[in-house]
Order: sequence, then C-alpha cells, then structure tokens
Amino acid sequence: MRAISRAVSLVTGGAGFVGSHLVRKLIKSGSEVIIIDDLSTGHVRNLETAISSGRATFVHADVAVPKTKLQEILDRAKVEQLTEIYHLASPASPEAYDAHPWETLRVNSVGTMSLVELSIAHEARMLYASTSEIYGDPLVHPQPEAYFGNVDPIGPRACYDEGKRFGEAAMSSAVRSKGLDGRLVRLFNCYGPMMDMHDGRLVPALVDAVMNGRPLPIHGTGFQTRSMTYVDDAVDLILLVMKTSQRELQPINVGNDDERSVLEIAATLARVAGVKFEVEHASAREGDPQRRKPDLMLARKLGWTPTTSLEDGLQKTMAWASTERLNFA
Repeated sequence: MRAISRAVSLVTGGAGFVGSHLVRKLIKSGSEVIIIDDLSTGHVRNLETAISSGRATFVHADVAVPKTKLQEILDRAKVEQLTEIYHLASPASPEAYDAHPWETLRVNSVGTMSLVELSIAHEARMLYASTSEIYGDPLVHPQPEAYFGNVDPIGPRACYDEGKRFGEAAMSSAVRSKGLDGRLVRLFNCYGPMMDMHDGRLVPALVDAVMNGRPLPIHGTGFQTRSMTYVDDAVDLILLVMKTSQRELQPINVGNDDERSVLEIAATLARVAGVKFEVEHASAREGDPQRRKPDLMLARKLGWTPTTSLEDGLQKTMAWASTERLNFA
C-alpha cells in the first residue's frame, strides 16, 4: 500500500453510493483519504477517480471488528494520525439488509463502537451516518430531529432501523461518557449517479425500468410519499456538519423537504426520460413508511439548503445511467 505520513480522513463504506461521492469531495478539498469497505454492497469502480488521484488508499476489510484490528489496518497503511472519521459502512437498501441482516446489525453496533474507540485514541472527530428509517412509520409529520420515532423492533426492517438506532445510542453515550467529538446525521432517500441499479430502492428501480423499456415498478398504491435528496446536496451537508462546532451531540436531518408521492416521482422520471408513463404495481413492502419528509430547520440554521430540484436530479441520474450502459455494453 502507498504510505501516508500526513493526517488523513477515514471513510468507512467509501466504495458505496454516498461514500464514494464523499470521498471525491474530500479529495477535491485537498484531503488525504483512507477508505475501508468490505464490498458487500459497494464497488471499487466507484473509487477509480479517487485512487488515481494519488490521495486515496483503499483497504478491503470489514470494520465490524475490535478496535485493535482497525488500528492494525492503519498501521499497515502507515497512517500515523486520523483527524476525522466518517462512518457510512452499512447495507442501506431493503434488498441489501434483507440479504445481510446480521452483518447490518454488526456494522452498526460492533463497527460503530470500535470506530468510536479508534476516534478517541486518535483524538479524531467522528461522524456517524444514520437514517430517516430511525423514525420508522412516523406519527409526526414532518419529522424533526427531536421525534423519537415509531419503529417495530422485531419487524422485517429491524436489523437496519434498530441497528442505526443502536449506532446513535453508541455515539451519544461516547460523547457523554468518553469525550468523543461526535457528529450525527440522518439521511433521507438519497439518489443520484453511482447508485447500484439493482439494489431495489425507488430511483434505481425506476431508472432500470426506463433503461430496459419496462413499465415503472410501484410497490403498493404509490400514494406513499418520499422526499428525495440529490447526493451532492447530501454530501455538502455532511461535510458542513462535520466542520460545525457542537457543545453536545445534535442529530441533523439530511434531506429535501420537497415531498412527493411515489407515483409523482415515477411520473417525473418518465417525463424527464421522455418515455410513456406506464406503471406496474407490486405488493406493498412490509413495514414501508407511508409518509416521509424531513424538518430541515436545524440544517438551514447551519446555512445549508437543498439546491437540486427533483427534475434536475433525475435528469443528471438518467444521463449518468445512459453513459454507464454504453460503458458496460
């Protein structure tokens, strides 16, 4: 591995969708980055530009291990000091965490606790990427960070929902009792280029259907709502939260408050792609939230607001998907 002598940022899950965008922005800002990913849902091809820049080192490993194992990884990479840790490693789509429920629990529990210990040892600031799923099927709308959620702890989504809730508890406990300099964000329905077209989430499923001339797949009635967040907007807020001073751990919603029904999102994509709006309904997913919209008051107090409209974001995503199809034809 390439030796790194200067302080670096660690990104777990950096070969994944949001993680790879974060890595590129860190490198663009002049940071050295070490990426740890077990590639269970990420792809090395997402990191080609980052690695070729000479400022990123990729390590194929699982972070759900004791802190001593993580330190050994850093020692082999000759990383002397970490300044910040972004913990994004986790399956994030229903198909992914359905296929890997135990691994999802481990990376958000064991992995988070080990990374907390690593952060403290390096005196590094740590950001944990949580999710809007911690709100469950919300009884409060829109969802502010102070809302505790409506989550089924033994339901089909429990490995992800409760895994993330445990991760938040670990972060808050470490901030209070161990002196961790921690940050916490909750991501709402991110989409954009570099998504896995086969992970089963809404936008990839719709884009894949358009690319293959199929009707747009809709689970349930399609009247359930989502607030889609373009990935560049999300990463900008993640970076801002990491740099912002906090006296105590304050979760921050990362999302877009442009609430649309699933049918509206599908219709918008059809219009952007210039195809007929034709849908094919499938059974509703068990435990699927019926409404989802972030309260963004705290994010806006930091000086951030989402700037990418759904139409523009879907157009960029379709353009990327078309290029990808040509590259891998």
